[in-house]
Amino acid sequence: MDGIEVLPGSLGTSTSLSLRLGQIIFSSASLLFMSLGVEFYNYTAFCFLVTTMGLVIPWSFTLAMVDGFSIFAGCPFRHSGILLIVVIGDWVLSILTLAAACASTGVINFLLTIDGLHCVPKFCCRYELSTAMAFMAWFLSAASSLFNLWLLPSLS
Repeated sequence: MDGIEVLPGSLGTSTSLSLRLGQIIFSSASLLFMSLGVEFYNYTAFCFLVTTMGLVIPWSFTLAMVDGFSIFAGCPFRHSGILLIVVIGDWVLSILTLAAACASTGVINFLLTIDGLHCVPKFCCRYELSTAMAFMAWFLSAASSLFNLWLLPSLS
């Protein structure tokens, strides 16, 4: 492989593919829990979470396709310019996902501390599940971005 060792989790590996698929699954679950049958649009933090999850899904799906192609073609992805774009995109979406999940957690905590007057138990449970899924998506996104960031200097 041209003297460059393959780092598990970096773009074009099976570990990266599994991280991307996990991001897609958790982001989709977060989006579904938040938007199906729940009036999330009354709270800005929840709108931010839905928007962020809506951005993470196509980003992760596209990179999962790149990973899949690299695996089936048998050649790991080693173009430093494109990897830099992937690292920046991962970091931006990772920070947005963490911010949205934390903001949603704050709103949920507030809704639960005001004696449940503004939060029907069914809705609060779905809000909590959506936020938990967003945190899981963030964890996988942060892992992906760290693996690719670690690989980036060796390609220069």
